[in-house]
Amino acid sequence: MRTYIGSHQAVNAAEFEELALGFDVLPLGIDRDLFRGPLGAESAQERAARLDVAREVIADLAAQGEGGDEVAAWDALYADALTRTVPFLRAARTAGRSSRSGDVAA
Repeated sequence: MRTYIGSHQAVNAAEFEELALGFDVLPLGIDRDLFRGPLGAESAQERAARLDVAREVIADLAAQGEGGDEVAAWDALYADALTRTVPFLRAARTAGRSSRSGDVAA
């Protein structure tokens, strides 16, 4: 038996979960990298500029939400939560660097 999600065939369980749950699909209008930061390194100046824009977008979404747009209100909450996260891959890379440098967590 073949399993399809939309027009894509899922060939194994992991692919089925990815297609069904939409791991690669972003909510409309939300750029996760803008709020959580890129997976790679960014300079202090790039980070400051990104966070300034992110704060403005969150403020605009919140204002739209207060004006009655429920989707914008939820998007503002989601975007705000993303600003307090660190992508797993970046965290793993950072942890790997610190363990190689001889740092030991107490």
